[in-house]
Amino acid sequence: MTKIRKAVFPVAGLGSRFLPATKAQPKEMLPIVDKPLIQYAVEEAVAAGINEMIFITGRNKRAIEDHFDKAYELESELEAARKDELLELVRNVIPKHISCMYIRQSEPLGLGHAVLCARPIVGDEPFAVLLADDFMDTEAGQRPVLAQMTEVYDYEQCSVLAVQDVPRENTKQYGIVSAVEYRPQLELVNGIVEKPHPDLAPSTLAVVGRYILSGAIFEHLEKLGKGAGGEIQLTDGIASLMGKERVLAYRYEGQRYDCGSKLGYLQAMTAVGLKHPETADGFRAYLDALCKR
Repeated sequence: MTKIRKAVFPVAGLGSRFLPATKAQPKEMLPIVDKPLIQYAVEEAVAAGINEMIFITGRNKRAIEDHFDKAYELESELEAARKDELLELVRNVIPKHISCMYIRQSEPLGLGHAVLCARPIVGDEPFAVLLADDFMDTEAGQRPVLAQMTEVYDYEQCSVLAVQDVPRENTKQYGIVSAVEYRPQLELVNGIVEKPHPDLAPSTLAVVGRYILSGAIFEHLEKLGKGAGGEIQLTDGIASLMGKERVLAYRYEGQRYDCGSKLGYLQAMTAVGLKHPETADGFRAYLDALCKR
């Protein structure tokens, strides 16, 4: 049985919705309390048993590489100051058995093109794709979303898409699937379309930023022309793949926050702030007082 060992993180986007904050730093480095979005995504992949992280980067994304690299000067200063707890935090940003690889996406040609850039490293293996600005929050004792999906893959041995229902007026913001019930929380996809007008959407079941894909997706992406927005759409590659293989839609357990939007980012910050051991009590008291004004 094939296991998922590699994860692809498309991080080359401009983050224009967060300008000027993202003028000089990647949107994926925006923090949720005290960790950047990209670290949460990598931790989710590690929790799913993945040990090879592949980052598809672009210009001005060096901060991501630096974040997961060793910081000699910072570690020396913390060690000299005997700030042992902070030193351990810095040293353990990523477990030692995890390898990180970086590929430059030379042109902004879309998510499908970004995924295709990973082919030299992924080869023909199945792999995961995580969009870091889709922040997936789970409760204590609940498996992270990607771990839920790898368990589905281990049993089904086919591509799996994370999905959720969205308001019909929002279908133009997502890839939308049509599907038939397969088993609890799983549906067999029989159609997928990128950002359909609400009047034309086949359903309100939207694909969100977690995918497990067969290695065969690369052949389909290579044959695609430019789709919606003049980009190579991953959605179109999946639609082509469906002609050859099963694709399943998984209704995950957990809460997604769209941290590509300002409101979603604030919602994620609030959700984590209310659970973080250093901020939970004080933040809750502040919000309670704020609501009483």
